[in-house]
Amino acid sequence: MTNDLTASRPDSASQAGSGRNLLRAWWPAAAWIVLIGFESTDFFSSENTGTALYTILSRLFGHIDIREFFIFHHILRKTGHVVGYGTLSLLLLRGWRATFGYRPGLLLRAALLSWLGTAFVAAMDEWHQSYIPSRTGTIWDVALDTVAGVAFLVVAYVWLRRSFISIDEQRA
Repeated sequence: MTNDLTASRPDSASQAGSGRNLLRAWWPAAAWIVLIGFESTDFFSSENTGTALYTILSRLFGHIDIREFFIFHHILRKTGHVVGYGTLSLLLLRGWRATFGYRPGLLLRAALLSWLGTAFVAAMDEWHQSYIPSRTGTIWDVALDTVAGVAFLVVAYVWLRRSFISIDEQRA
């Protein structure tokens, strides 16, 4: 049984730390962090995304109550945080697993480092936003992003532990 987190598993433990495999494992996380940095700019401020989204939705559906739109827009932006930082945590997990090898005993360490990396990127993102006049960097967004990372990692951890148990049962 393979999944996205195990699909690029090297055939032998000696290949786990090879440069080519590490580059293949880590580039998606690096690209995702760059994307998060881009989304942290003035271009993706609430005012800019709200104006564009309101215009599009108004043209598609006619009159939209502005108060209801503000609630929808807020929920949409926070959902973006959850999905974005949850995805980051999984991409970091992929990189750490490739770095350490794919042994079950190192899965918890890889998950912990992925969570810490997610929290660090979230904190730096909000710190960066605090210097942009149209953005607000808040500790609440760091907390949301970090909790999202933990939630995604818990699901991945359970999934991967089950796949290790399944593989061990097949070998026995």
